[in-house]
Amino acid sequence: MKRIGLLWLLVVASMVLAACGGGATPTAEPMATEEPMTGGLPDLGGEPVTVAVENAYPPFNNIDEATGEAVGWDYDVVRYICEILNCVPDFQESSWDGIFPAMQAGEFDWLADGVTYTDERAQIVDFSVPYVTIGQVLLINASDSIPDLAAFIADSTKLVGTQLGTTNEIVAKDYFPVDRIKSFEDFPGAVSALIAGDIDAVVIDTVSAVGFIGANPGKLVVGPSLTSDEQLAFVFPPGSDLVAAVDAALEAMKADGTLQAFNDKWFNPKIEAPPLPDLGGEPVTVAVENAYPPFNNIDEATGEAVGWDYDVVRYICEILNCVPDFQESSWDGIFPAMQAGEFDWLADGVTYTDERAQIVDFSVPYVTIGQVLLINASDSIPDLAAFIADSTKLVGTQLGTTNEIVAKDYFPVDRIKSFEDFPGAVSALIAGDIDAVVIDTVSAVGFIGANPGKLVVGPSLTSDEQLAFVFPPGSDLVAAVDAALEAMKADGTLQAFNDKWFNP
Repeated sequence: MKRIGLLWLLVVASMVLAACGGGATPTAEPMATEEPMTGGLPDLGGEPVTVAVENAYPPFNNIDEATGEAVGWDYDVVRYICEILNCVPDFQESSWDGIFPAMQAGEFDWLADGVTYTDERAQIVDFSVPYVTIGQVLLINASDSIPDLAAFIADSTKLVGTQLGTTNEIVAKDYFPVDRIKSFEDFPGAVSALIAGDIDAVVIDTVSAVGFIGANPGKLVVGPSLTSDEQLAFVFPPGSDLVAAVDAALEAMKADGTLQAFNDKWFNPKIEAPPLPDLGGEPVTVAVENAYPPFNNIDEATGEAVGWDYDVVRYICEILNCVPDFQESSWDGIFPAMQAGEFDWLADGVTYTDERAQIVDFSVPYVTIGQVLLINASDSIPDLAAFIADSTKLVGTQLGTTNEIVAKDYFPVDRIKSFEDFPGAVSALIAGDIDAVVIDTVSAVGFIGANPGKLVVGPSLTSDEQLAFVFPPGSDLVAAVDAALEAMKADGTLQAFNDKWFNP
């Protein structure tokens, strides 16, 4: 590349001092760019520049399956920058493996691949100014949920994937043991393994997670965040004259909103959801126990019925046009009641089982949970096996629940006290009449919140139970509620409700 004169460097410096920053929060529609701004920017004289891309990292770069065309943020932004700088981009596909030594050696003029700035990389290549700040998240299957990140990290059965040699891999190793990490040659391989069920999550950038969700509609959702402070930038060979020119172009794009428009287009796409059914304002009776926080309970301070069930059922009825009529019912006998059609809908943190599915219908799952031991805050169980073997230890649970089934899998029947409801079991625990309660992870959090300073979560017992709504056999509500839940997964609403109630 030709060298840029001192006068231009002074112009660049003044622009950098005057320009404002940009981010990835949606604020504007992509603007028309028929005549890009060129005033004050250097003219690179129509020089060709070789631009390395992986073509396997949406939304930055990938091959559109429908058209066979190379598309993505990198293509749009690099072409725009070359328009306003007067250069000709020559995109060349390159694997991620070995890309930094290749850039160091000058094999390409420019690397555009959603690259995170690190001090170590900056020792061998040059970076542009950042164009976006992102984080790392867990990408998961749409049918799954991770209500408790700490429990997921602690669960030795959970495997995570990522891409070899990336900052994502570094973050994965910060959170998970090496033997639970599967590093793939590229992210499409990791995502394919996730969809196939070979792994349980992928550690990936937030914006790339959105890209893969868009490329696999209905199959993936964003799980918990791991980091939030990584800056992405373009990469150049050491000493490249392109750095100052591209920096100036990026600063100009930040100042006039063009960069934000491209970020909005690719990093925050508007996903069109299929139309939801209209239930015509019909009333639906919804059974709740009002004794199972955080799903449903009576707030002692206000006397109001509150919980995840109330928020989510009301929201679903809002978008389906139905009117929920919540009716308190005891857990005992609820499945025969649902089978007989005494209620239209059961919302009570119900675990799907094949046996139950023989007599009632289930919605798609809205969260995957596990069973834990809830214990007094003054206690601890450093050795689960020793606790199970100790004949003096008593555990409580609720009668007729999957929690009771799990309790019987771990403890002799004579050491299990089954209560009519969980508040009774928890009260016995707080009073010291029993030593632990076998309970769902999310319900454990609910009772801890309702009894501050008195309870803590002990060891995990299971980690793979799916919770779903329940309906009478053959109910037309199933398909409608399923459609609503899928829409809520796709737009993040379900995760927001789960975060509010399951991760307070």
